[in-house]
Amino acid sequence: MLGFYSEEELKKIGFKHIGVNVKISDKSSIYFPETISIGNNVRIDDFCILTGGTSGINIGSYIHIAAFSAIFGSGGGVTLKDFSCLSSRVTLYSLSDDYSGHSLTNPTVPKEFLGVEKGHILIEKHVVIGTNSTVLPGVTIGEGSAIGAHSLVKESLDPWGIYAGTPVRKIKNRKKEILRLEKELKQ
Repeated sequence: MLGFYSEEELKKIGFKHIGVNVKISDKSSIYFPETISIGNNVRIDDFCILTGGTSGINIGSYIHIAAFSAIFGSGGGVTLKDFSCLSSRVTLYSLSDDYSGHSLTNPTVPKEFLGVEKGHILIEKHVVIGTNSTVLPGVTIGEGSAIGAHSLVKESLDPWGIYAGTPVRKIKNRKKEILRLEKELKQ
């Protein structure tokens, strides 16, 4: 299919696991694919960056990652559970430099001069993250939550909430109709 890697090309990339009906743009950048697992029915659009690193990335099934999004699993790893979705320009950082001034920053500096924060990011089932949002290390976004555009998520969020802002705050509860739709889809 034009614009997406073929099934044969996906196998050659060397993913830890790759499911069926996976469409990854041939304009995406993939680093350390041997630490990246991808489920079934996944689409990753143009100009996305996936960096598995030592901790890896686990992508479930029925997931869409829109254009220009980035997932950095190098610090503590990243898990996206089934039916989650990243809108365009969403960034998930499982590793972040310490910007307090107590250490140097950036990847050109030797490790002994760096201060970093790292932690696993867990995106539970049915989570939707709006465009231009950022999720920082160690965050869990509870099942069914929706994150508004241009949001900063620096602390874990409860399930079934609608959150927005910098940093995010809960706006209201989210409906659970999607659970019925998931059951219908799987029948």
